[in-house]
Amino acid sequence: MTSISLVDGGRRQVGPDLSCGPLAFGTWRFTHADRTTAGRSLDAALDAGLDLVDAADVYGFDWGGSGFGSVEALLGEVLAADPRRRGRLVLATKGGIDPGTPYDSSADYLRNACEASLRRLRVDVIDLYQVHRPDLLTSHDEVADTLASLVSAGTVRAVGISNHTPAQHDALRSALAARGIPLATTQPELSVLALDPLRDGTLDRCQTDHVVPLAWSPLAGGRLVTGEGVPSALVTVLDDLARREGVDQATIAVAFVLCLPGRPVAIVGSQRPERLAAAPDALGVHLDRADLYRLIEASEGIPLP
Repeated sequence: MTSISLVDGGRRQVGPDLSCGPLAFGTWRFTHADRTTAGRSLDAALDAGLDLVDAADVYGFDWGGSGFGSVEALLGEVLAADPRRRGRLVLATKGGIDPGTPYDSSADYLRNACEASLRRLRVDVIDLYQVHRPDLLTSHDEVADTLASLVSAGTVRAVGISNHTPAQHDALRSALAARGIPLATTQPELSVLALDPLRDGTLDRCQTDHVVPLAWSPLAGGRLVTGEGVPSALVTVLDDLARREGVDQATIAVAFVLCLPGRPVAIVGSQRPERLAAAPDALGVHLDRADLYRLIEASEGIPLP
């Protein structure tokens, strides 16, 4: 009997009348020296079907950026240089990190952060606005009120969260629902080396609440490309599957994320056009249930009972 591949290449619903492909373009490293190079990177991503573009106001504060907001500003320049690009993508960004504080989701801060992102991105509306990290000192009702007001004002189409625990997910989702606003996305670290969302309730909540998980660092910050710090047993399984499928280990690692319950979107952070063009190779990989459990066991180093 031929096994069924669990790789899900279908589109994901990330908000009312808002969908994206299974692969997204991450902009943490979108710190290019000039607009032309940045434009080539974005175009390569869009041409490859990576049509959700994930940004944040804090991107550029590190990874060679010129400072807070610099990635959004560069992305805004690229979008303004060719307005056709805007119509090809789902524009997602995040706010709520205030370097030195470090987190602020109070009404004034979050509203001002969103308005500043709109200015830097040179757009009238952000498709998906996410709270980057939970502010432990702001009530869920206040955050929900602020997000609902942004949706009501028409400056944000859908809202999500990032790096929240399942309990924080539950509390904010409930507060948003009371205001008639669905929670569209959650953004956990998720890869074959970061499996907590499989076990801590994150992906269970996504399935129950119809929330799309946006998996950041599906290549574990590049470690699944270099093998550095990766258990040798996992390297062996990745190598075996890559040889069988005629792809590299990184492609297997991305495909793994696309197999998981909740229909995750894998955020690809490469800025190299050739790597972005190859990203859809993950959609053609055949991974069945036995393959996935081999990867999980090799990652955790513990045989499943």
